Amino acid sequence: MEIVHTPVMKDEVLSFLAPVSGSPLMIDCTTGEGGHTEAFLERYDELKVIGLDRDAAIQRKAVERLQRFKERFTPVNCWFDEYLKGVDDESADMILFDLGISVFHYVESQRGFSFRGDEKLDMRLDAGQRLSAETVVNEYPEDELADLIYHYSEERYSRRIARRIVEERAKERIETASRLAEIVASAVPSQYRYGRISPATRTFQAIRIEVNGELERITPALEQAVRVLRKGGRIAVITFHSLEDRPVKWFFKDLASQGRVKILTKHPVVASEEECRVNPPSRSAKLRVVEKCF
Repeated sequence: MEIVHTPVMKDEVLSFLAPVSGSPLMIDCTTGEGGHTEAFLERYDELKVIGLDRDAAIQRKAVERLQRFKERFTPVNCWFDEYLKGVDDESADMILFDLGISVFHYVESQRGFSFRGDEKLDMRLDAGQRLSAETVVNEYPEDELADLIYHYSEERYSRRIARRIVEERAKERIETASRLAEIVASAVPSQYRYGRISPATRTFQAIRIEVNGELERITPALEQAVRVLRKGGRIAVITFHSLEDRPVKWFFKDLASQGRVKILTKHPVVASEEECRVNPPSRSAKLRVVEKCF
């Protein structure tokens, strides 16, 4: 088994989260390949971790990686917001959310997350759901497509991109990631086309968020996480773009104003220069941590 994803700010997360009970439990809401969970299980001999992930393929990798910990690791294939609804009050010591998409999805999943390969447009984390990237691209009305590209990626050329997609799909159904990337590139000005990042980056992000309902899950999950947390327990959230970070920031600020949590990261923690060098996905990461007061 090859591990392709390096957990972001692992040392920082370990330093902020620690058990507060004699029978410690951690919920890793976005387990991925299991990097963060492995670090916690290695550090705390009595700790048990419930590892959540909606993607069954990546979860199989985590199960294999963590099998030496036996019953101390329990995998659950689910969306984190749905799972937390059923967890008992004040039953967890630490709750971790790493909201970024795993490197696994770009390099191994073959589901069209990356626009560099000739992969089928899919982008589903839950293989059983109906909505896929191909459905969004080929069936959403132009205005709806433009709106989601703008709102979920802040893409300034969203209207031009949506218009070109609709024009091209009228000729032939758009079925691959590489074809969609070509269409996006053809819709934007040349100076934008050859900029620092691919012109398709924002559009792919927006479609992925739409397919998996990523943003709408954040606040409900955090609400449940606070209920599930023991007094003195901590929640850590790693985000990778402003659309994720904004609701986390304001949710924590609101709870802090009520005295329900104490914010431990006045300013979000960011990766060190060295980590950014060796693990480029960490460059945009922000870590926010709170402690439950009552």
